[in-house]
Formats: sequence, structure tokens, C-alpha cells
Amino acid sequence: MKIVILDGYTLNPGDLSWDELKKLGEVVIYDRTSDDDVVERAQGAEIVLTNKTPLGEHALNHLPSLKYIGVLATGYNIINTEVAKAKGITVSNVPGYGTASVVQMTFALLLELCLHVQRHSDSVREGKWARSADFCFWDYPLIELANKTIGIIGFGSIGQQVANVATAFGMKIIGNSRHRTDQSHRQNFKWAEVPELLEQSDVVSIHCPLSPATKGLINKESLKTMKKSSFLLNTSRGPIIVDEDLADALNNEFIAGAGIDVLSVEPPSKDNPLFTAKNCIITPHIAWATKEARARLMDIAANNLREFIAGNAVNVVNK
Repeated sequence: MKIVILDGYTLNPGDLSWDELKKLGEVVIYDRTSDDDVVERAQGAEIVLTNKTPLGEHALNHLPSLKYIGVLATGYNIINTEVAKAKGITVSNVPGYGTASVVQMTFALLLELCLHVQRHSDSVREGKWARSADFCFWDYPLIELANKTIGIIGFGSIGQQVANVATAFGMKIIGNSRHRTDQSHRQNFKWAEVPELLEQSDVVSIHCPLSPATKGLINKESLKTMKKSSFLLNTSRGPIIVDEDLADALNNEFIAGAGIDVLSVEPPSKDNPLFTAKNCIITPHIAWATKEARARLMDIAANNLREFIAGNAVNVVNK
């Protein structure tokens, strides 16, 4: 059985092992694959694994041997799942592997916005503390999270874990989700639609999937409804926010700051307006990428394939 991995470097730049997958067939690994090379590289493969390399209608129509696509991620919008289903190709994803890491990054961004740890460290190294007339100094406002309200758009497994940590900080929670589960165990919690959540939250954190309904959800109009003192966090998918509109909101001080791990186009162009926006922290889509999370991803992906071969496909997204 031929197994082709189209873009293995992101998942495994060399610190993990492909051995479990190699036990299941002949594995060919490419670090990266351009759209134009997909058909050539995947030709003859029954199994294709991909992280961000798209498999659209054209590719699927030209890969007659293909039986299974394993997405090395949770989001699977890079696959034309309808065409795959029509051709009898099973598509599986890897849910849940990065929850702890994404939650950790969410609060890393938020705490940096609140306390400016790196900026203050830089100020100390520049000699400002040594020159201070007082025993301490601060160049930026310091903000406490206790009694603030965090609005969480997307209250699935990640959103709920964000709520748990926020509760530990003493925050109030507003949740938004397509499916409202029982949250009666939470104090200081309520459900709300997105407009109310944006208006009432001191922090808005995005954890919903990208879909036609969520693309551009945070835009010029919605940003103007947020508190001028509020922060916006996005560790989900870049196109949920309109980059230009967020840059304008920050530069015009409609909101106080943003911490984002994703952008609408990745890698971004050099002139992305958020690169020069006020009080905007940007990390390069790494919330998922701790070694521990990537190792879980690898294990689940291998098990997905193992189960498919055994005739018991799991985590299928195109049933």
C-alpha cells in the first residue's frame, strides 16, 4: 500500500518519528508540495496525508487509486469532501489533539496584552529600571483579569477549556455556540448571540471553525460594537477576521488591542496591515505546534489509518 505525505515538514521537522505510519505501508514523504505537483506526487497512492496542501476537485478527479485522505489537522476545509464522498474516498481528520496547547497560547497572548511582559523586559535591558528614581516602573498599563468578562465564540472542547482557565483567573464567561450544551456547573456564565457577546465582553476569544457563516464574522461593523477597552484574540482561523478592518479598529482605538495566531492568508504578504497596527501581537500560527500536541496528532493520524485499513474508519468527516 502506497502512502504519500504531501507536506510532512510542518508536523514533523525532525523531532518526531514516522515509524507507526511506515508499519502500515510504503511511505513517501515530501516536506512541502505545491498545488501543481499534487497529482504527480500522489499518483498511484491509495493513501494521502496532508496538513495544508489542498485536494480539490481537479486533484481528486486525477487520482484514481486514492481510497483515503488523512488530514493532519482538525480543520478539513482544504479537502473537497463532497467530491471525495462521491468517489468513495474516506476523509478523516484529527480532532482534539491540540486543545491544551491552544488554550495555553490563548492566555499567553492575553497576558502579554495585559502585562506587556516582553516589552517591560526589553525596557529593563535598555537600562530604564536602572535609571529609575523609584524601586519599580512601568511603561505600559497593567491590567488585572479578575472580574473582567471573556466572551468565547465557539464553545466546543477548546472554548470550554478556555472558560475553565478564565474562571481560575476570576473572570465572568459569555459563551456562544451553534449547540448549547449544559453549562449549569459554571458560575458567572451565560449564553449569548455574537452581537451581545461583542458588546459586553472585555476580552473576545475566537475558537469556532471556519465556515461560510463565520468567514468575516469580525469586521468593520462588528468591531465598532466592542468596548474601546476590549481585547480580541484569535487562535482559530484567520479568515474569521477581516485583517484590514481589525487594523483600522486598532489604529482608530475602537478596541484596545489584539492577540492573533492566525491571519487571513498564510504565509502573509509583507504589507499585511496588521503588521503596523497599534497594540497587535501576532504569532505565526503556532498555537497547535508544541511537540506534545504534534506527537498526539501523529499518534491519532496513525490510528485513523490503522482503523481504516481494518475496515473501521474513525474520525470520518464526509460520511
